[in-house]
Amino acid sequence: MFSLVPFTRRNAGLTKGNDFWSMDKFFNDFFNDSFFSFQGNIPVRADVRETENEWLIDAELPGVDKKDIQVDLTDGYLTISVERNNETNEEKDNYIRRERTYGSFKRCFYVDDVKEDEIKASYKDGILSLTVPKAKPEKKQGVKIDIQ
Repeated sequence: MFSLVPFTRRNAGLTKGNDFWSMDKFFNDFFNDSFFSFQGNIPVRADVRETENEWLIDAELPGVDKKDIQVDLTDGYLTISVERNNETNEEKDNYIRRERTYGSFKRCFYVDDVKEDEIKASYKDGILSLTVPKAKPEKKQGVKIDIQ
C-alpha cells in the first residue's frame, strides 16, 4: 500500500536504533530544509523536437534574467549556461536584512552537422527557444586500406 508520507520520513524511525535525537537525523533534517536549497542544483528542463530541417529546443529558465544566459556551440555541443548573482539589502526601522544567492548551472546537447551561423535564440516568459538548422552531412568517400 502506498503512503502520502515522503520516503525520507516514513522509515526514519526504523533506522539507527530509533533514536529521535540521532546526529544523522539532525543533520539530514537541517540541511534538507528549504532554507538550504542551493540555486546551483536547479536542472535545466528542456523539450527537444526534431523536424526535417531543424531541431527545436525549448528550455525552462524561470526567474532568470536574459543577461544571465549564455548559449555556446563548441565541438558539436550546444551548451546553455546560466550564472546568477543576486543580492538583496533591505533596511527598515531596526531590522536589517541582507541575502545573497549565487549559483550557476548548465545543460549540454550534442548536435552534429548544424549550420552554426543560422542558429536563432529567443527568450520570453522564462522559456529559452532555440532553432538549430540542420546541415546536410557530407558523404564521405570510402577509403581502401591495404593489408600488409
